[in-house]
Parts: sequence; C-alpha cells; structure tokens
Amino acid sequence: MGMQVGSGSSSADPEVMIEMNMTPLIDVMLVLIIMLIITIPIQNHSVNLNMPTNQAAPKNPVEPVVVNIDVDFDGTVLWNGVALANRNELEAKLTEVASQPDQPEVHLRPNAVVPYKSVAAVMASAQRLGVTKIGMVGNEQFMK
Repeated sequence: MGMQVGSGSSSADPEVMIEMNMTPLIDVMLVLIIMLIITIPIQNHSVNLNMPTNQAAPKNPVEPVVVNIDVDFDGTVLWNGVALANRNELEAKLTEVASQPDQPEVHLRPNAVVPYKSVAAVMASAQRLGVTKIGMVGNEQFMK
C-alpha cells in the first residue's frame, strides 16, 4: 500500500489506490461471528412440570365441615346463625376449631356496610389462634 507524495507529473506511473482493502477485514469478522455462534451454549426452552398421575378418586368423598361466621352491619358476629355475646366467645370457638386435627372450613361472610375493623378483628383472631382454613364468602356483593 503506497501513496505518492510530491508533485511529479509523470504520466507513466499508475494512479495510486488510497482505499483500504476490506476483503481481509470482512473475512476476519465472518470467522469471529462463526466462532461466537459455535461457542454459545444451546438454550433449553422447556419447562419441567410435575403432572398428576392417574389415581382413582375415592368412592365416597368426605364433605368438609363448614363453619359460617357472619359479621352483621353493626359488628355483631354470628356463628352458624347464632349471635355471639362478645369477642371472648368468638375466640373460644375459634380455639376449638383450631385444636381439631382436621380443621373445618371457616367461611367468613361480612355485610356490605360493616366497618372493615370488625372484619379485620375476626380475621386477626382466627390467624392468631391458628385457624388455617378460612375464606371470604359472598364477595360478589362488593362488585357494583
């Protein structure tokens, strides 16, 4: 690669090429890309799932025992339709539920206009006493 410097006016000399030869650079880049593609590990896009096996369902499934706790608009707590006198009576019944080896399901159904603190107090008592199977029932009344 050369470049003519000076003011020679000889027309017999060929014209000097000033551009860089790109062919070797492109060859080196292609080799590097191929090396990169070869060395990248293969990505595994599978998700391992533990699928249930085919087991026969019991012939007589046991229906779970359900305890309904209703919280009325004024904060009155009803245990299966019977009004409880105070918080201590509720906690005694929740302790009895929590002590059973196969706990019954506790369905908590608050009134639409009950203050949140009344419902939160019942839920906090249930959690503190160890009731694990508790669920909110009748939430469709809140979707207006």
